[in-house]
Amino acid sequence: MKSIRISDIAIFSLRLLILCVALVVNPLRAEEISFPLEPESQVSPDSMHGKVLCGYQGWFRSPEDGSNEGWHHWSRNRNRLTPESLTFEMWPEVSELPESSKFETPGFTDRYGKPARLFSSADAATVDLHFQWMQTYGIDGVFLQRFLVNIQRPSFDTVLQNIRTSARKSGRVYAICYDLSGTPANQIYEKLTTDWIRLVDKLKVTQDRQYQYHKEKPVVFLWGLYPDRFDAKIANRLIDFFHENTKYQATVVGGTPWYWQQEKDPEWAIAFRRLDILSPWNVGNVSYQDGKKEASTGYWQKDFEETAINNVEWMPVIYPGFSWKNLKGASGENATIPRRGGKFFWKQFIAAKKTGANMAYVAMFDEVDEATAIFKVTNHPPVEANFVTYEGLPADWYLRLTAEGTKVIHGKAKPQPEIPIEP
Repeated sequence: MKSIRISDIAIFSLRLLILCVALVVNPLRAEEISFPLEPESQVSPDSMHGKVLCGYQGWFRSPEDGSNEGWHHWSRNRNRLTPESLTFEMWPEVSELPESSKFETPGFTDRYGKPARLFSSADAATVDLHFQWMQTYGIDGVFLQRFLVNIQRPSFDTVLQNIRTSARKSGRVYAICYDLSGTPANQIYEKLTTDWIRLVDKLKVTQDRQYQYHKEKPVVFLWGLYPDRFDAKIANRLIDFFHENTKYQATVVGGTPWYWQQEKDPEWAIAFRRLDILSPWNVGNVSYQDGKKEASTGYWQKDFEETAINNVEWMPVIYPGFSWKNLKGASGENATIPRRGGKFFWKQFIAAKKTGANMAYVAMFDEVDEATAIFKVTNHPPVEANFVTYEGLPADWYLRLTAEGTKVIHGKAKPQPEIPIEP
């Protein structure tokens, strides 16, 4: 029989007392309370093997954050945030932020009748809190989305600096993910390589102790390698740049279509198989099972085998659900993918492990625009518009599920078909 130390009893009693006090003082938020997990030690940045990294958009702004970008990515109109202009689907939980990091949203009220508030990714305390959550729940770190269409805006360097600082403080890892979306094809190579050279030479990001490496080279994610967007010559040229034996050399992760194996263009087929790690984008790719939407994972085994044949590693994309009705309007209704309390999410971790994956990409940490976020989201958003919630589950439920899925990928927990924890 396992012995129980007095200190164990004391800690349990203290936590129980805290919960009881919380329920008495603020009963309406009882469903959002859960005990924090023990913080993980510093994550090793030496290898992608065993890593589960979340995409981090970092693109949200406020008119009062000093960026001069208004309500960027919260609203279609940077100067106004209204029920008609908003573009996001979930209202983030901001109660743990300091008052100076909460920005009022005129016209939106919280459940207490006070002005509802949002965060800015350009605010250091906000990023710090997000990385504290990662540390608390045992999440390895992030791929910071760096959009080529926005890299000349100073605020995106501010976000990068916030990420660097918070990763160091929390012991999490990070790597740059260049998102090529929306950039004219003839500008992709120059913009991307110029920025990477600057990050290496001037900002020295690859010298950060928490910058993610793989096979002794810094990791760079190129997202958006889609044949319908630009010519394969650009993709191969980018891969050549990062594979050259220079100080800018990197391990290249490629974000491709999920159907990459079906590509008919021989040059694109070659490019896909020249990547160091291939990560097919699977968000929105679903099949129906018993009348329910499930992430399509049946082709994953073929992906795993084909990449292995070509000496490429494979990183599946795992996501919790999807919705973009506020972003797309009525036309986005049919695209909704219910989370089903986390079952949709959990099945993908199990499928990835069974396939043989030793790394995974969770899409996304903070993506409330398309309702793929796994960070804390309130179940009591403003009533002035329609928002997706966690359906009464704790605000940290998907952080906890990601932590459990990470254990499976790490090999620290056996994959099992049912979610192994309770709300």
